[in-house]
Amino acid sequence: TQRLAMDLRMLSRELSLYLEHHVRVGFFGSGVGLSLILGFSVAYACYYLSSIAKKPQLVTGGESFSRFLQDHCPVVTETYYPTVWCWESRGQTLLRPFITSKPSVQYRNELIKTADGGQISLDWFDNYNSKCYMDATTRPTILLLPGLTGTSKESYILHMIHLSEELGYRMLLLNYLGKIGPKTPLKAAATFSVGWNTFACSESLEKPLNWLLFNYYLTTCLQSSVNKHRHMFVKQIDMDHVMKAKSIREFDKRFTSVMFGYQTIDDYYTDASPNRRLKSVGIPVLCLNSVDDVFSPSHAIPIETAKQNPNVALVLTSYGGHIGFLEGIWPRQSTYMDRVFKQFVQAMVEHGHEL
Repeated sequence: TQRLAMDLRMLSRELSLYLEHHVRVGFFGSGVGLSLILGFSVAYACYYLSSIAKKPQLVTGGESFSRFLQDHCPVVTETYYPTVWCWESRGQTLLRPFITSKPSVQYRNELIKTADGGQISLDWFDNYNSKCYMDATTRPTILLLPGLTGTSKESYILHMIHLSEELGYRMLLLNYLGKIGPKTPLKAAATFSVGWNTFACSESLEKPLNWLLFNYYLTTCLQSSVNKHRHMFVKQIDMDHVMKAKSIREFDKRFTSVMFGYQTIDDYYTDASPNRRLKSVGIPVLCLNSVDDVFSPSHAIPIETAKQNPNVALVLTSYGGHIGFLEGIWPRQSTYMDRVFKQFVQAMVEHGHEL
């Protein structure tokens, strides 16, 4: 309360000084305009500081992991201040790709052919100029996996690469971790805006406004990505039917579930929901979600399950949208998500032995 009062007094004083120098006293014929602007600004500041800017909720299944994060990743306990003019979920989600900068990154591509005829494309950032880890054999490697239609050129991936470069490193799926448990060669993992329950995600994205803003566009992106290789699928899948899909659920029913051998889309969505396997995760995992994310509704976040696994920590912000987490007046360079990523990765590399 005392901190809030100090913030309000400071903000009011700065607004007063600014308006005195930039707004004419004769505005609207008197000082009424100045008073209205100042009053509105103070009222908005009060609302923002009391209802929007909040500390994230930290949910862990063990006291040890909680203390570790508080000591080495303090950003997860600090107040998150969303961009004051863009804190709503959809605004954060839509603006992030356009407003944040795209650091220049030169990749080395490696193409791996699999036994079933498929291919895995890896874009490596080797960081040969690392001063902390000059020997490449000891240089920590970070594996970054973009989202549904993402690539290694997404702005949030580029920012993570840039932060990894600063730390001296060269470059997870919860379902994989849940299946393999502690046997994984990975030391730790972090997820951002993960969709915990595929049924709930799909239902949320099919609401009219969300369908208009996100669902239809993502569906067209998925169709475009598979249509490039339609000659590979025509014997197994009715590609004309796939190209008529109007939602992600329809696309998954007509293409994804069939492609991967599921009997029904419900079988696929059940298997694709990581909330079912969270209790089996055997390495430290930090999961950042915003409770206003329309891609991953808050009621589907497995809070109670997380409390039962000492390897899991959920960091839940009140705002931030989907892969948004914009902060600052003009969030070009960094976001709250970027800071969480950097601190957690550095903490695990340098202090992971404490867990």
